[in-house]
Amino acid sequence: MSTQSFEQAVATTRGVLVNVSPDQLHSSTPCASWDVSELINHIVGGHVFFAAAINGTPPPADASDVAADDYLAAYDAATSATIEAFSAEGAMGRMVKMPFGEMPGSALLGLATTDTFQHAWDLAKATGQEADLAPELAAALLSQAQQSISDNFRGPEGAPFGAVQECGDGASNADQLAAFLGRTV
Repeated sequence: MSTQSFEQAVATTRGVLVNVSPDQLHSSTPCASWDVSELINHIVGGHVFFAAAINGTPPPADASDVAADDYLAAYDAATSATIEAFSAEGAMGRMVKMPFGEMPGSALLGLATTDTFQHAWDLAKATGQEADLAPELAAALLSQAQQSISDNFRGPEGAPFGAVQECGDGASNADQLAAFLGRTV
């Protein structure tokens, strides 16, 4: 299995992140409990977590506030480590322990790809950027999500996903993915 889609999601997110200005760090986001600063911290922290998980090591105990510093450099370092971890020999077939159970590395890669891409959309919406991101990748991720995310993963605060939301006719693939993952479009 290739990391190509994951790397495209990483690049898409970087393309949004590079245009976030310091005066936007406390703007609200489609993720109700996070502002832009907290979303950036989650994005970078997620990559640190994914790399640790696939490498079979515990993630660092301290969650630093990367949004207070050079968040683009922190993102680049974290995503490079994650790409390297997923590209390692045997990584895709390795069973990975997650807080909600075990999964193969290939499934974790799919989760990381969707998470990375979706948060690019969240960040774009929060900062007034174009949110019709990577249409072909968004379509592929939507198709995968529709096949793999059951109602068991949906619910109120604390559940990975909210209820499926409606989006208008002609909505972009990225908007459709966001709505499927519980975002108000």
